Amino acid sequence: MISDLIVVGGGASGFMGAITAVSSGLKSVIILEGTTKVLEKVRISGGGRCNITNSCGDVSNLVNNYPRGEKQLKGLFSRFSTKEAFDWFQERGLKLKVEKDGRVFPLSDSSNEVITCLSELARNAGIKVFTDLHVQQISNTNIGFTLVAKGNKTFNAKNILLCTGSHPSGRKLAKSLGHSIISPVPSLFSFCTTTANLQSCSGVSINAHIKLLVNKKKYSETGPILITHLGFSGPAILRLSAFAARTLHANKYLAELRVNWLCMNENDVRSKINLYKQENGRKIVFKSKPFECLPKSLWKALLLSINIDKQLKWADLSRSDKECIVKSLTQKCYSIKSRGPYGDEFVTAGGIPLQEVNFKTMESKICKGLFFAGEVMDIDGITGGFNFQHCWTSGWIAGKGIYSNSSN
Repeated sequence: MISDLIVVGGGASGFMGAITAVSSGLKSVIILEGTTKVLEKVRISGGGRCNITNSCGDVSNLVNNYPRGEKQLKGLFSRFSTKEAFDWFQERGLKLKVEKDGRVFPLSDSSNEVITCLSELARNAGIKVFTDLHVQQISNTNIGFTLVAKGNKTFNAKNILLCTGSHPSGRKLAKSLGHSIISPVPSLFSFCTTTANLQSCSGVSINAHIKLLVNKKKYSETGPILITHLGFSGPAILRLSAFAARTLHANKYLAELRVNWLCMNENDVRSKINLYKQENGRKIVFKSKPFECLPKSLWKALLLSINIDKQLKWADLSRSDKECIVKSLTQKCYSIKSRGPYGDEFVTAGGIPLQEVNFKTMESKICKGLFFAGEVMDIDGITGGFNFQHCWTSGWIAGKGIYSNSSN
């Protein structure tokens, strides 16, 4: 039997591609998943809540959340963006909610509802789903493709949709069909620092302006950062790590992080300290601070790092000590020695080069009948639902493209 389409990879983009292909008019579709469970990234995403997409509706702003693939995604999102994804799921019975930061989750806060929605749509569409069937080989035939899976099981298909995410098997299969591969490196990870006196601040979250210097290259970001027992994490750090992913990898994750803890310029910080000193001369510097937004533990850690006397009163603060405090608050430097465990369900930078894909249909420019969706390509987003949005979009466009290819 020859299937119209075999989807290699039972993740978000794979299910979206298969469902869209069938709803467009394709007849026989199979999904082959190498592990024992489909949609596993969906299940564990967002701590089991599944950050399904983001409410960012403006395409120009939306693409700024993708360190790689911004140009190509402009075209893709003009056809199927965050609003279309939101409506697509709601119209199919999955109730969603938008949180204050723009992230979109199931109303139930359960990723299982997303899995149930996609699984039932696939089943009702007549899509056959096989698990624990790792595809080991794909070869061209005069009718399309022959796939050899675990246990020497053979399948034949007119079209292939390759959407294996960051798993190396997909890149290996694509290479065997003529594609080149951009070596994957981790994206979205925390930073480990050599600074010990921040450990007392573990768990502190604060809005800050940060600059990352990696081998003469500079990256900057403003937003929430989280101090951990190893160093730094939080949305701003993760975003910075994504945009600097390749540079950091090339430099063995050695870098310098400069933090403006107050998001204020030096003169404003200096003026506020001068005024506070005048009005609170009898108070102990360690026990009182001019900046309400700065947690006490962080204030004390910063003072300890520049050797301020624990009994010093504001009235006795010298000019040099004051300048040290100003510098520490506005441009504190930390040596980054390595990356922490990378997260957001193991997002990587790398994969199929974008110039080898036709983004009108998601078809390979090298191998006719071969299509791509999701993270198997060199496209990745930051945390906040953007990676899933790329999966829904590329899967939907691939499904349409595959049907169009089959009907021609």
